[in-house]
Amino acid sequence: MDDKRIAVLIDADNVPATKIKAIMDEVASYGVTTIKRIFGDWTSPSMKNWKGVLLEHAITPIQQYAYTKGKNATDSALIIDAMDILHRENVDSFCIVSSDSDYTRLAGRLRESGKQVIGIGERKTPQPLISACNTFVYLEILDPPASPARKPAVRKTRAAGAKTGAKAPVEEKPEVRTEPKTEERSYEKIDGRLINLFRQTVDSASDDTGWAPLGKVGHMVKSKKPDFDTRNYGFRKLLPLVKKMDTFDIDDSDSKITFIRNKE
Repeated sequence: MDDKRIAVLIDADNVPATKIKAIMDEVASYGVTTIKRIFGDWTSPSMKNWKGVLLEHAITPIQQYAYTKGKNATDSALIIDAMDILHRENVDSFCIVSSDSDYTRLAGRLRESGKQVIGIGERKTPQPLISACNTFVYLEILDPPASPARKPAVRKTRAAGAKTGAKAPVEEKPEVRTEPKTEERSYEKIDGRLINLFRQTVDSASDDTGWAPLGKVGHMVKSKKPDFDTRNYGFRKLLPLVKKMDTFDIDDSDSKITFIRNKE
Protein backbone atom coordinates (compact mmCIF):
# COMPACT_ATOMS: atom_id res chain seq x y z
CA MET A 1 0.00 0.00 0.00
CA ASP A 2 1.22 3.55 -0.68
CA ASP A 3 0.09 6.98 0.49
CA LYS A 4 -2.16 7.82 -2.46
CA ARG A 5 -5.12 9.94 -1.41
CA ILE A 6 -8.43 8.43 -2.48
CA ALA A 7 -11.91 9.92 -2.77
CA VAL A 8 -14.55 7.22 -2.31
CA LEU A 9 -17.94 7.99 -3.88
CA ILE A 10 -20.71 5.47 -3.27
CA ASP A 11 -24.06 5.19 -5.06
CA ALA A 12 -26.35 3.92 -2.28
CA ASP A 13 -28.93 2.85 -4.87
CA ASN A 14 -26.49 0.28 -6.23
CA VAL A 15 -24.77 -1.09 -3.13
CA PRO A 16 -26.17 -3.02 -0.14
CA ALA A 17 -25.22 -1.73 3.30
CA THR A 18 -23.84 -5.15 4.26
CA LYS A 19 -20.99 -4.73 1.75
CA ILE A 20 -19.55 -1.47 3.05
CA LYS A 21 -16.97 -2.92 5.44
CA ALA A 22 -15.58 -5.19 2.71
CA ILE A 23 -15.52 -2.24 0.29
CA MET A 24 -13.64 0.03 2.67
CA ASP A 25 -11.15 -2.72 3.49
CA GLU A 26 -10.50 -3.19 -0.23
CA VAL A 27 -10.03 0.53 -0.86
CA ALA A 28 -7.54 0.71 2.01
CA SER A 29 -5.21 -1.58 0.04
CA TYR A 30 -4.82 1.15 -2.60
CA GLY A 31 -4.05 4.11 -0.34
CA VAL A 32 -5.56 6.45 2.22
CA THR A 33 -9.22 7.44 1.96
CA THR A 34 -9.40 11.18 2.52
CA ILE A 35 -12.97 11.70 1.26
CA LYS A 36 -15.83 9.26 1.87
CA ARG A 37 -19.28 10.21 0.57
CA ILE A 38 -22.40 8.23 -0.16
CA PHE A 39 -25.32 9.50 -2.23
CA GLY A 40 -28.99 8.64 -1.92
CA ASP A 41 -32.43 9.73 -0.84
CA TRP A 42 -32.08 9.33 2.93
CA THR A 43 -35.76 10.15 3.49
CA SER A 44 -36.65 6.84 1.87
CA PRO A 45 -37.59 3.97 4.24
CA SER A 46 -35.34 1.66 2.22
CA MET A 47 -32.29 3.54 3.56
CA LYS A 48 -32.97 2.86 7.25
CA ASN A 49 -30.30 0.12 7.45
CA TRP A 50 -27.54 2.53 6.49
CA LYS A 51 -27.33 4.68 9.62
CA GLY A 52 -25.17 2.42 11.77
CA VAL A 53 -22.91 1.53 8.84
CA LEU A 54 -22.22 5.16 7.95
CA LEU A 55 -21.38 6.07 11.55
CA GLU A 56 -19.05 3.10 11.92
CA HIS A 57 -17.03 3.99 8.82
CA ALA A 58 -17.32 7.80 9.06
CA ILE A 59 -18.94 8.08 5.62
CA THR A 60 -20.68 11.37 4.88
CA PRO A 61 -24.23 10.94 3.53
CA ILE A 62 -25.22 13.34 0.74
CA GLN A 63 -28.95 13.90 0.43
CA GLN A 64 -30.41 13.68 -3.06
CA TYR A 65 -34.18 13.70 -3.36
CA ALA A 66 -35.80 11.54 -6.00
CA TYR A 67 -37.60 14.39 -7.76
CA THR A 68 -39.21 12.17 -10.40
CA LYS A 69 -40.33 8.61 -9.87
CA GLY A 70 -38.29 6.17 -11.94
CA LYS A 71 -35.43 8.63 -12.44
CA ASN A 72 -32.14 8.22 -10.60
CA ALA A 73 -31.06 11.65 -9.37
CA THR A 74 -28.20 10.11 -7.39
CA ASP A 75 -26.12 9.78 -10.57
CA SER A 76 -26.09 13.52 -11.21
CA ALA A 77 -25.26 14.40 -7.59
CA LEU A 78 -22.32 11.98 -7.50
CA ILE A 79 -20.96 13.22 -10.84
CA ILE A 80 -21.17 16.88 -9.77
CA ASP A 81 -19.36 16.17 -6.50
CA ALA A 82 -16.69 14.16 -8.32
CA MET A 83 -15.93 17.08 -10.63
CA ASP A 84 -15.85 19.50 -7.69
CA ILE A 85 -13.37 17.23 -5.89
CA LEU A 86 -11.29 16.92 -9.06
CA HIS A 87 -10.79 20.69 -9.31
CA ARG A 88 -10.80 21.69 -5.63
CA GLU A 89 -9.35 18.82 -3.59
CA ASN A 90 -5.92 17.25 -3.53
CA VAL A 91 -6.59 13.59 -4.33
CA ASP A 92 -4.71 11.06 -6.45
CA SER A 93 -7.43 8.50 -7.06
CA PHE A 94 -11.19 8.12 -7.21
CA CYS A 95 -13.12 5.03 -6.19
CA ILE A 96 -16.60 4.85 -7.75
CA VAL A 97 -18.77 2.25 -6.06
CA SER A 98 -21.62 1.41 -8.41
CA SER A 99 -22.70 -0.98 -11.15
CA ASP A 100 -24.39 1.77 -13.16
CA SER A 101 -23.08 2.46 -16.66
CA ASP A 102 -24.09 6.13 -16.27
CA TYR A 103 -20.70 6.69 -14.60
CA THR A 104 -18.72 5.56 -17.65
CA ARG A 105 -18.08 9.07 -18.95
CA LEU A 106 -17.17 10.27 -15.45
CA ALA A 107 -14.55 7.53 -15.08
CA GLY A 108 -13.12 8.42 -18.48
CA ARG A 109 -13.00 12.12 -17.64
CA LEU A 110 -11.20 11.50 -14.35
CA ARG A 111 -8.60 9.38 -16.10
CA GLU A 112 -8.10 12.09 -18.71
CA SER A 113 -7.18 14.36 -15.81
CA GLY A 114 -4.46 11.96 -14.70
CA LYS A 115 -6.36 10.36 -11.83
CA GLN A 116 -6.45 6.65 -11.11
CA VAL A 117 -10.01 5.32 -11.15
CA ILE A 118 -10.98 2.27 -9.11
CA GLY A 119 -14.40 0.82 -9.81
CA ILE A 120 -16.25 -1.52 -7.46
CA GLY A 121 -19.53 -3.12 -8.52
CA GLU A 122 -21.40 -6.33 -9.18
CA ARG A 123 -20.62 -8.77 -11.97
CA LYS A 124 -23.59 -7.40 -13.89
CA THR A 125 -21.70 -4.11 -14.39
CA PRO A 126 -21.67 -3.17 -18.11
CA GLN A 127 -18.34 -3.59 -19.86
CA PRO A 128 -18.02 0.11 -20.85
CA LEU A 129 -17.80 1.17 -17.19
CA ILE A 130 -15.31 -1.60 -16.41
CA SER A 131 -13.11 -0.58 -19.35
CA ALA A 132 -13.23 3.09 -18.33
CA CYS A 133 -11.57 2.30 -14.97
CA ASN A 134 -7.93 1.54 -14.27
CA THR A 135 -9.03 -1.23 -11.93
CA PHE A 136 -12.42 -2.83 -11.44
CA VAL A 137 -13.21 -5.11 -8.51
CA TYR A 138 -16.33 -7.27 -8.30
CA LEU A 139 -18.31 -7.05 -5.10
CA GLU A 140 -18.81 -10.80 -5.14
CA ILE A 141 -15.13 -11.56 -4.47
CA LEU A 142 -15.11 -9.29 -1.44
CA ASP A 143 -17.37 -11.65 0.52
CA PRO A 144 -15.65 -13.66 3.27
CA PRO A 145 -14.99 -17.31 2.27
CA ALA A 146 -17.77 -19.75 2.97
CA SER A 147 -17.38 -21.40 6.37
CA PRO A 148 -18.30 -25.09 6.66
CA ALA A 149 -21.49 -25.83 8.52
CA ARG A 150 -21.00 -27.28 11.97
CA LYS A 151 -21.88 -30.94 12.34
CA PRO A 152 -24.87 -31.74 14.54
CA ALA A 153 -23.83 -32.48 18.12
CA VAL A 154 -24.82 -35.92 19.44
CA ARG A 155 -25.61 -36.04 23.15
CA LYS A 156 -25.31 -39.34 24.94
CA THR A 157 -27.62 -39.99 27.88
CA ARG A 158 -28.78 -42.93 29.90
CA ALA A 159 -32.05 -44.72 29.33
CA ALA A 160 -35.07 -43.18 30.97
CA GLY A 161 -35.54 -44.31 34.60
CA ALA A 162 -32.20 -46.12 34.73
CA LYS A 163 -30.04 -45.84 37.84
CA THR A 164 -26.47 -44.70 37.59
CA GLY A 165 -24.38 -47.51 36.14
CA ALA A 166 -27.43 -49.67 35.40
CA LYS A 167 -27.31 -49.44 31.63
CA ALA A 168 -24.92 -48.33 28.92
CA PRO A 169 -25.53 -44.88 27.47
CA VAL A 170 -27.89 -44.65 24.52
CA GLU A 171 -27.89 -41.99 21.86
CA GLU A 172 -30.66 -39.46 21.67
CA LYS A 173 -31.60 -37.74 18.44
CA PRO A 174 -28.97 -35.20 17.44
CA GLU A 175 -29.53 -31.70 18.70
CA VAL A 176 -29.93 -29.35 15.79
CA ARG A 177 -27.18 -26.77 16.33
CA THR A 178 -26.04 -26.26 12.79
CA GLU A 179 -24.97 -22.86 11.55
CA PRO A 180 -26.58 -21.43 8.42
CA LYS A 181 -24.79 -22.63 5.33
CA THR A 182 -22.98 -19.97 3.36
CA GLU A 183 -23.55 -20.14 -0.35
CA GLU A 184 -20.42 -21.33 -2.13
CA ARG A 185 -18.70 -18.64 -4.15
CA SER A 186 -18.66 -19.29 -7.88
CA TYR A 187 -15.33 -18.60 -9.57
CA GLU A 188 -14.60 -17.81 -13.18
CA LYS A 189 -13.08 -20.57 -15.29
CA ILE A 190 -9.53 -20.35 -16.56
CA ASP A 191 -10.41 -20.37 -20.25
CA GLY A 192 -8.53 -20.01 -23.49
CA ARG A 193 -9.07 -16.26 -23.63
CA LEU A 194 -7.32 -15.72 -20.32
CA ILE A 195 -4.45 -18.03 -21.25
CA ASN A 196 -4.02 -16.33 -24.62
CA LEU A 197 -4.02 -12.92 -22.92
CA PHE A 198 -1.21 -14.05 -20.65
CA ARG A 199 0.77 -15.64 -23.47
CA GLN A 200 0.57 -12.49 -25.58
CA THR A 201 1.55 -10.38 -22.59
CA VAL A 202 4.54 -12.59 -21.80
CA ASP A 203 5.67 -12.17 -25.43
CA SER A 204 5.45 -8.39 -25.05
CA ALA A 205 7.16 -8.24 -21.65
CA SER A 206 9.93 -10.81 -22.26
CA ASP A 207 13.58 -10.24 -23.13
CA ASP A 208 15.51 -12.00 -25.90
CA THR A 209 15.54 -15.24 -23.91
CA GLY A 210 11.74 -15.29 -23.67
CA TRP A 211 11.63 -14.78 -19.89
CA ALA A 212 9.45 -12.03 -18.39
CA PRO A 213 9.08 -10.84 -14.76
CA LEU A 214 5.81 -12.17 -13.38
CA GLY A 215 5.00 -8.87 -11.64
CA LYS A 216 5.37 -6.95 -14.89
CA VAL A 217 3.16 -9.45 -16.71
CA GLY A 218 0.46 -9.11 -14.07
CA HIS A 219 0.60 -5.33 -14.27
CA MET A 220 0.28 -5.38 -18.06
CA VAL A 221 -2.62 -7.86 -17.95
CA LYS A 222 -4.40 -5.56 -15.50
CA SER A 223 -3.96 -2.59 -17.83
CA LYS A 224 -5.50 -4.58 -20.69
CA LYS A 225 -8.28 -6.12 -18.60
CA PRO A 226 -9.25 -3.80 -15.67
CA ASP A 227 -11.46 -6.42 -14.03
CA PHE A 228 -8.68 -9.03 -13.91
CA ASP A 229 -8.21 -10.20 -10.34
CA THR A 230 -6.74 -13.49 -9.20
CA ARG A 231 -9.56 -13.74 -6.65
CA ASN A 232 -12.03 -14.08 -9.52
CA TYR A 233 -10.46 -17.50 -10.14
CA GLY A 234 -10.15 -18.58 -6.52
CA PHE A 235 -6.52 -17.55 -5.92
CA ARG A 236 -5.09 -14.93 -3.59
CA LYS A 237 -1.83 -14.54 -5.51
CA LEU A 238 -0.80 -14.48 -9.16
CA LEU A 239 1.78 -17.29 -9.13
CA PRO A 240 -0.65 -20.10 -8.13
CA LEU A 241 -3.01 -18.98 -10.92
CA VAL A 242 -0.20 -19.06 -13.49
CA LYS A 243 0.84 -22.53 -12.29
CA LYS A 244 -2.74 -23.72 -12.67
CA MET A 245 -2.73 -22.65 -16.33
CA ASP A 246 0.09 -25.17 -16.91
CA THR A 247 1.27 -23.41 -20.04
CA PHE A 248 4.30 -21.48 -18.76
CA ASP A 249 7.81 -22.31 -17.64
CA ILE A 250 8.43 -20.79 -14.23
CA ASP A 251 11.75 -19.73 -12.71
CA ASP A 252 11.45 -18.78 -9.05
CA SER A 253 15.09 -19.41 -8.13
CA ASP A 254 15.47 -15.69 -7.38
CA SER A 255 13.95 -15.02 -3.98
CA LYS A 256 12.83 -11.54 -5.07
CA ILE A 257 11.63 -11.90 -8.67
CA THR A 258 9.77 -14.73 -10.38
CA PHE A 259 10.10 -15.11 -14.15
CA ILE A 260 7.81 -16.93 -16.57
CA ARG A 261 8.16 -18.01 -20.17
CA ASN A 262 5.72 -19.42 -22.73
CA LYS A 263 6.06 -23.13 -23.22
CA GLU A 264 6.66 -24.19 -26.78
